[in-house]
Amino acid sequence: MPKEAIGIYPGGGDMGAETVSRCGRVMIFGSTQTVKNYSGNEQVQVHGPGYSKILLGDDVVDQWEDYLDLMADSIYKNSGRGCINCSGVWASRHTEEIAEALAERIGPYEVKDPTDPEAGLAAFTVPGQAEAVWGMIEEGCQEAGTTHVTAKHGARLEQMERCDYIRPTILHCDSPDLKMANTEYMFPFTSVVKCPQEQMIEKIGGTLVASAITGDEAWAAQLTDATNIDRLNIGPLPTIALNWLQPHEGSIVDFLFRARAYQTPDERLKALSAR
Repeated sequence: MPKEAIGIYPGGGDMGAETVSRCGRVMIFGSTQTVKNYSGNEQVQVHGPGYSKILLGDDVVDQWEDYLDLMADSIYKNSGRGCINCSGVWASRHTEEIAEALAERIGPYEVKDPTDPEAGLAAFTVPGQAEAVWGMIEEGCQEAGTTHVTAKHGARLEQMERCDYIRPTILHCDSPDLKMANTEYMFPFTSVVKCPQEQMIEKIGGTLVASAITGDEAWAAQLTDATNIDRLNIGPLPTIALNWLQPHEGSIVDFLFRARAYQTPDERLKALSAR
């Protein structure tokens, strides 16, 4: 790739907005507010938060323990930083037990030196960011019906000289209408949400990845038709499972280029191959 193809322009949010305004075709990554700012602008493809989720169907939820490893991996791997990491586990029942089990599984994880091969938590390197994030979580936990389940496993916010960390955090929400029921942060964070199966598709909102663990064909068909889910896994697949043959959020080629067919006789292909 030639160096002329890459430009780095330091600056704040105003620099980003100015860059977008001067380009004919733009792909950007940002917050929910960024998505709202460019909604309806066909020149801009916005990649916002993932809000990826695991949905436990009524037909399997009584066997939720069979999927505990899958849930923990979806939350914790890659330090929970990806938009495909699970930020919500939704079920119609057993949600308190699920939250407790996840808290027992990943709540005790400690901060380790970045050079430690067992280090699994990424640092917050922007001053004040981790503290601000934890403040928002504490505020959200004040709402009735929201419980911080990992509280018993020690302090979550760890502030150090050069960076800060937030240890894995599990909340329980007894209603999908609570503020923390559909929230995402850049560390292993998940809300376990109690919600009737028949309401899940509507209540989950925009979802990048939904791993629906179910054998209910009728519900699977409804999930397939749901336009608020981008990547749909039917069955016991972690949200972080990737197949590079599938587009993440549409294909970059479809957005930045015009599709064009190109054909040539076999003789031409042979001649090109010989070169």
